[in-house]
Formats: sequence, C-alpha cells, structure tokens
Amino acid sequence: MSFYITTSISYVNGQPHLGHAYEAIATDVLARHHRQRSDDTFFLTGTDEHGEPVADAAKANGYEPREWADLNAEKFKALLPELGVEPDFFIRTSDPQHEQKVQDVLQRVYDNGYVYKGTYTGWYCPRCADFKVENEILEGNRCPIHEIELTKENEENYFFKLSAFQSQLEALFAENQGFVGPPRARNEAEAFLAGGLQDVSLTRAKLTWGVQVPWDHSHVFYVWFDALLNYYTALSYARANADLTERYWPASVHMIGKDILKFHTIYWPALLLAAGLEPPKGVFVHGFLQGADGRKMSKSLGNGLDPLDVTERFGADALRFFLLREVQFGSDGPVGMDAVANRYSAELANDYGNLASRTLAMIARYRDSDVSSRATDPELAAEFTGLPATVSAALDAVDLTGGLDQIWQRVRRLNRYVEEQRPWELARDEAAAARLDTVLASLHEGVRSLSVLLYPFIPAATAKVLAALGTPDTDYSAAAFGTHAAATARVEKIPPLFPKEPD
Repeated sequence: MSFYITTSISYVNGQPHLGHAYEAIATDVLARHHRQRSDDTFFLTGTDEHGEPVADAAKANGYEPREWADLNAEKFKALLPELGVEPDFFIRTSDPQHEQKVQDVLQRVYDNGYVYKGTYTGWYCPRCADFKVENEILEGNRCPIHEIELTKENEENYFFKLSAFQSQLEALFAENQGFVGPPRARNEAEAFLAGGLQDVSLTRAKLTWGVQVPWDHSHVFYVWFDALLNYYTALSYARANADLTERYWPASVHMIGKDILKFHTIYWPALLLAAGLEPPKGVFVHGFLQGADGRKMSKSLGNGLDPLDVTERFGADALRFFLLREVQFGSDGPVGMDAVANRYSAELANDYGNLASRTLAMIARYRDSDVSSRATDPELAAEFTGLPATVSAALDAVDLTGGLDQIWQRVRRLNRYVEEQRPWELARDEAAAARLDTVLASLHEGVRSLSVLLYPFIPAATAKVLAALGTPDTDYSAAAFGTHAAATARVEKIPPLFPKEPD
C-alpha cells in the first residue's frame, strides 16, 4: 500500500515559527507510523516562493526575489532536523522542474476549455495573495486572516472556471465523507461550496515574480495555483531519473492549517479535475496554537513559544510529544513554556523515562540483565490486547492526540503494575522467584511494546530504550504485547532519558 502525505508549503517572506513546526511534526509522526506498517511512504514538504508577498518582502529588505527566496528557504529546511522531522523531499516552487510541470498542467486546463480572459475588480489582500469575496470581508474592508485593510484591484487576468465544478465538488464531498477533516473543517468547506462557486483569477499581469503563462508571456500564474500544484509536480522529479507520480498519486493526506482551507478543499480538487487528474483522498485541517493566555501569538504580546527554545532546553522529542499531547489535534489551544516543563517532568521524565530506567535497572540487578524465555503476566497482557489496532485506527483518522492518549494510558498502567507487584520485595523472597521472573518479563515486554508504539512521536528516546531492551525492532508487526516475550533479550542500563534539570 502506498501512503503519500504532505505539509502545506511555507511562504519564504517570513521566519519559521511554531505553526510550521507543529504541522511538520504531525506530518512526520504519520509518515513514521506508516513506514512502521511497511506502507510505501512518501513525505513531502517545502517552500512557497513566488507571488506578491515574497516580492514585496524581498524589496523591503533590499533583496531581489530570488535572493530572498534562497536565503529564507534554507531557514525552513534547516528547522526540520532540529525537530526530528525527516521528509523524503523538500520542494521549492522556484525549482525549474516544478515551474515546467506547472506550465504543463495549467496548459492542459487551458486546452480543456476551463480558462478565459476577463477583467477582475475586487478586494485584494497582498499578504494572503488572495481576492476576497464579500461574505469573507470584515467590517472596514479588512482581511479576515490578517485584519489589514484590503486594496481595490482592477486588472485584466485569465480566469479559471471554478463555477463549472460546483456539481462535481458536491459529488466528491458526498461520496468521500473523509475528504475533509475534522468535522468542523468539513462543515466550513461545505458551507463555502453551498454558497455557490465563482470563477477566480488564474493569472496576474502586474507581477513578474512567478511562473510564466505559456500561452501569454505577459502574465504569470496566480501564486496559489502555482503553489497548490507542488503536491503533484514534486513526484515527477523528487528522484533522479524517476517519475513517482503513478506510484503515489493521488495524495493520501494533505496536512494544512485552517487559514488556507478554501484553497485546498475547493480550488485544489477543482483544478485537478480540470486537468483530468484525480483529487487527493483527504485533506486534514489542524487548528492554531495560541499563547498561554489563550490569545493569538504575537511579538507585541510576548506570548509566543519558539520551537527552537523548547528543543534547546528539553530536546526535539519533548517538543514533539508536548504539541500533540497538550492540544487536541485539529482544534485550537493554548501552549506555553510552563506547560512544556510540566509535561516534560510529569510524563516524559516520570511516567515513561522513569519506567524504562527502573525496568532496565531491576532486570540487571535481579536477573543479571537476562529475561529470555520467561512468561508474561496474562492479566497484564489482557490490558494491552488490541492496542496496536486502536492506535493505528486513531492515526488513520488523524487523531494523533487520541492515539497518543491510548498509549499513555498503558504507560501509566505499567507504573501501577510496578507498585502493585513490588519487585524489590519479591527479590528478597526465594519462594517468589518464579513470580519475579514473570513480573520482570512483563515489564520488559510492556515497555518494549509501548516504545514501538511511541516511536513515531518520540523517535530518539524510544530508539534508545528499544536498543537497551535488546529488541531494537520498530516495525509495527512487533508492537503487540507478547511478540517478543519468549525471545532472547539481554538488557543494558541507560542514563536518564529525560534529565530532571536539562541544561
């Protein structure tokens, strides 16, 4: 089975921030999970480099657009390893291969009769690079996203016949109930569709920083159509001398933020249909992270959370865990450094880190690091029954927080098991030797099973634990409790996974 997942691509007219980290981490978790399941997985991310916002930012900072894009694209690319994020390809929309493929696809849309020339008059947001329809505009002719005053634009453009796809999009939503998630986002997309589709500008005549229109060199493509096509174009050149399009298209999941819902759930599938291509299987719209005070993060309020501040203090695993644990994925929610510290101490250091360390230390001390061929506790095993299937079902529904919670319930169960069984007391009673064997084997197997399930979320820490347990396999077929219960396993003690007072 193939699994193709993408993030939205980041504008290079700004700096990487927590929102970029959040989306990249969530997408990486799903990609790692599907690789565990032996799915043929491809994970795409990258940068959006054309259009008026980029050209304006470049000019304001004394750069040519290409120089500005080159400078900032590297910042977004460099962020990924700091987060433990491992994409299969990083696309830049200034790549010549992307530009050529955009021209090929949109020429096809033109040849299929879905493009015409006309004059557009409307309210335009230069930061969104988007014309706003009347029901989107805030009081005072302001942008609903950036809350800046819109400008009145009047220019001759080529238009895309979006209105021609009203019935096809309605059918798509009806036939694929999972096309947009979560339900809140699907309702918003359906409401936009129900309002009736209007044709939209496909090109701009006033700009030069963009992909040139092949049938009229005085125009460039409107940046959104250029950007949306990255998900399709990347597959044609992500690997040297290979076209991966047939292997992976259509995309399994596009991961996006709610501010770009209209483009990805309405414009994008319509454009693909116009070109004779299949629409994606699903689009998941995550929420926004807010400051600890519950307000939108901003420099002026000083309520932001810098992802690199978190990774420097606590590590990438802590950031990954916190973001997907603290706020229900798909909803808005507040985050802050104090909350990171609390989750780090209470859950990563105490619940999981201490459990792993105690288990390894007790096996080393009481059984000379050897738990091979010892039976596990059937009552404890019963509480793990079906857990891998439950977690994979949650992640298939892009319920990352729910899947993580299912795992964490068993992390806490194992900690209670230690307190209930008290291995240190069993070790002092020769008559309890068999019971101690069972308890230690059960703890070894429980920590191993949970570490396999946790691997996509906290890959660095779990890899250390699995190696120390003598069972480094992260394949999902090894996730079930009992898979390695009878295997030969010698353990090694490790230093604290999550030090109490990180440097």
